[in-house]
Amino acid sequence: MCECDTSQPSSPCAPARDRYSSALSAGTLPHADVPDCLWKLSLVRECPESPDSVEIVPPEAAAWSVLGPMEEELARRRGELLSAQATFAALSEAYADARRDREPPVTLLTGGGLISSALEAAVAGCREELLTAQPGGGRAPHLLEEARGRDVRLLARGVRQRTIYQHTVRSHQATMSYIEEITEAGAQVRTLTEVFERMIICDREVAFIPLSDDRSVAALRVTHPGLVRFLAQFFENAWDRAVPVVPRTAPARSPEITSEIQRAILRAIVSGETDDSVARRLGMSRRSVAEHVRKVSQQLASGSRAQLGYLLATSSLLSAEGDQDDASEALVPEPRSGAGVTCHCLPGPASVVSLSD
Repeated sequence: MCECDTSQPSSPCAPARDRYSSALSAGTLPHADVPDCLWKLSLVRECPESPDSVEIVPPEAAAWSVLGPMEEELARRRGELLSAQATFAALSEAYADARRDREPPVTLLTGGGLISSALEAAVAGCREELLTAQPGGGRAPHLLEEARGRDVRLLARGVRQRTIYQHTVRSHQATMSYIEEITEAGAQVRTLTEVFERMIICDREVAFIPLSDDRSVAALRVTHPGLVRFLAQFFENAWDRAVPVVPRTAPARSPEITSEIQRAILRAIVSGETDDSVARRLGMSRRSVAEHVRKVSQQLASGSRAQLGYLLATSSLLSAEGDQDDASEALVPEPRSGAGVTCHCLPGPASVVSLSD
């Protein structure tokens, strides 16, 4: 008669509902025809006047007898949960205090997997502030897509987020779309011609910096309060010099920013840097740097790289008081699409705070 497949049904099975509905007018039901689930849900009870029949119990009355014990059990279990949470919180604090006394101020992390895991744990536990310096130009679209959700969740939790990129991201459409979305969610983003190095600081308590140019090989996890404070101050100094990104109201790259990038290339030529070195430092593609060099070589009628460096050093293009329009005209501007910007992304788990993407 009963089709319930559990010993503790949450609702009557179809035959039981039919029997219950048909017995409502009579108020009783033959004892032999009562499905088990009606008994278990207290929807019927023994009839003193007729041992062969059962009385129909109103759902409101049955609910009190069935749900009451469940609510008591839930309250008891919730009390146990809160007590366990308080216990683990106290133990976690004691554990952290003990580890803090024994933990080395600087920990070497080797391998992309270990670096990513440590970063993910630190960012997930971020409570108040996340500071990030991201050199290398535009980022790969698939990494930005995976980072977008993580950033929005952080901001929704009230974590303040500030990021420094290089000016060249202003010509990278995918990165600018990402920046626009996270700034609308509350993040702040600024750009510089050169960003000192990739760096992540969580709550000014722990910082991550790469150990070498190949950021996926090794990194340092820094917890020493003095070192973290130094790195945070280094970030603040760069932040004060950086230009805010306001995607909806400002042009992607103002003449001042373009001129600043171009003058950085000119200074690099005078210093004898190669196109590859300049591209890595400014977050540009080598092709874009080579085009800048070719253009200024034509403007100054230079026949060699050495002669170009000499002509630049003796010209007014690098003068702090010189005409920036001359510098802007001497060099071709960066392309607007993402094609002219190399995204220096290395393989590995995607993360908004990855040291290698």
